[in-house]
Amino acid sequence: MKYPQDFTNKFITGDCIKIMKQIPDGTVDLVVTSPPYNLKNSTGNGMKDGRGGKWSGAALVNGYDNYDDNMPHGEYAKWQRDCLTEMFRVVNDDGAIFYNHKWRVQDGLLQDRQDIVSGFPVRQIIIWRRKGGINFNAGYFLPTYEVIYLIAKKNFKLASKANAHGDVWEFTQDMNNPHPAPFPVALIERIVSSTNAQTILDPFMGSGTTAVVAKGLGRKFIGIDISPEYCKMSEARLGRNVTRNEVELLKPQMSIFKLQQQAT
Repeated sequence: MKYPQDFTNKFITGDCIKIMKQIPDGTVDLVVTSPPYNLKNSTGNGMKDGRGGKWSGAALVNGYDNYDDNMPHGEYAKWQRDCLTEMFRVVNDDGAIFYNHKWRVQDGLLQDRQDIVSGFPVRQIIIWRRKGGINFNAGYFLPTYEVIYLIAKKNFKLASKANAHGDVWEFTQDMNNPHPAPFPVALIERIVSSTNAQTILDPFMGSGTTAVVAKGLGRKFIGIDISPEYCKMSEARLGRNVTRNEVELLKPQMSIFKLQQQAT
């Protein structure tokens, strides 16, 4: 049996459910993650005909590395519930899960992710409003928001003064990241700095934003991704500390970060 200290401050390549099953109950303080959205199993968003918005010709149009992002919806929902079950198990009684997803309408039916999150103790819904974007469909307005479900254990509390933040957050998408769907650094900094968590798990680590923020705030991380390429990307990014853009976003925390600015 491997324990969290074996995984701490490491990127682990593999199936996130199988990896999380190796982590004992209640030994992680916080989970921050955004799973693949099953975008190839969709209608009306330009993915099927190869446009893909700002990712035209990029990885997201063809699916993620090692994952095509195209599952039957029922199978996808079950997979995500299984993932959330493991996340909830490994979080301690003072911890929480910040689960980022996106609502959409498909074939006239609202997918508000209730088939994924129902039964879990959702304490609050946070709206992440994205700045910018391009709309290729004249049939509806430009989508500009995603949803973060705060799934909290019974004793979870925010850090001092963090409750002053509202429940609608506006952050610009990360446009200079080779991963097809990266978290904005400022978004993850808002989440992590709003808690007292010391060990943060991201089971869909992607390009490593959660790890970069955790390191900068003096916390520990556990990063899991099925893609060896993304794990290598994350390791390289963490090794560079933070880019100039990331330093600019995180200036208020620089006294804590004690990181050297490095051009890329």
